[in-house]
Amino acid sequence: MNTPVPILMYHAVSTVPNEATRALSVAPEAFAEQMALLDDRGFTPVNTAQLADSWRFGSPLPKRPVLVTFDDGYEGVHRHALPVLAKHGFAATLFVSTGWLRGSYDTGGALDTMLDWDQVRELAGADVEIGGHSHTHPQLDQLTDEALWFEVLRCKEIIADELGTCPASFAYPYGYSSRRVRRTVREVGFAQSLAVGNRLSNRRQGPYALQRVTVRRSTRIEEFERLVEGQAITRTFAKDHALTKGYAMVRRARQIRRKAIRTRV
Repeated sequence: MNTPVPILMYHAVSTVPNEATRALSVAPEAFAEQMALLDDRGFTPVNTAQLADSWRFGSPLPKRPVLVTFDDGYEGVHRHALPVLAKHGFAATLFVSTGWLRGSYDTGGALDTMLDWDQVRELAGADVEIGGHSHTHPQLDQLTDEALWFEVLRCKEIIADELGTCPASFAYPYGYSSRRVRRTVREVGFAQSLAVGNRLSNRRQGPYALQRVTVRRSTRIEEFERLVEGQAITRTFAKDHALTKGYAMVRRARQIRRKAIRTRV
């Protein structure tokens, strides 16, 4: 099966988001309406590991697969999203930044109220795959090799310790990666990873660069329906694609400059 699959990227689900998370949050009512639309249109959410296994080994998927993913680990995923997912019997994937979650590993820097590990365990027991999203949510492609390895490995180790099973899936913070980052994620032991891209996902992207579609607070239900049906995605995200392309050039120049400085030293 190589039919493109929509992978939806959510962040906070909140009635009153703060300024840091507002644009990438969705209202609980909007999330409920979006999940109801998926149900009405015959979509069946699967998790990231299920999709990757199907594309690797040919295991069957439902007729209209879709992925519902959440990044960072905001408390509203448990408070608002979990009851809706349970109502529809939907699977999902949550990618957690382990140093942002409430508990003994908290490094500070979280943008809003985060999940604690009891809530993460409850999500894991309710058909939500728990994946990695680094430890402190840095731009991974800007890190040294040592810092990059620490961010990815520490995240995996903490999830494994807390849940009793190793996470299989990873999502790049900010969506940024590079060949070096993808290689590190693979060597640490993650089987697949997700970027952003704002395109439908397909098998040709490879298991370490699967693309997702951003769902924002401004995403109206008519636009949401077009996105999951694969319609007008290029037009909807034209500005995002242009900004991403330009910023990628800037980031690449920074990487080359830092590498040259380290070489001289």
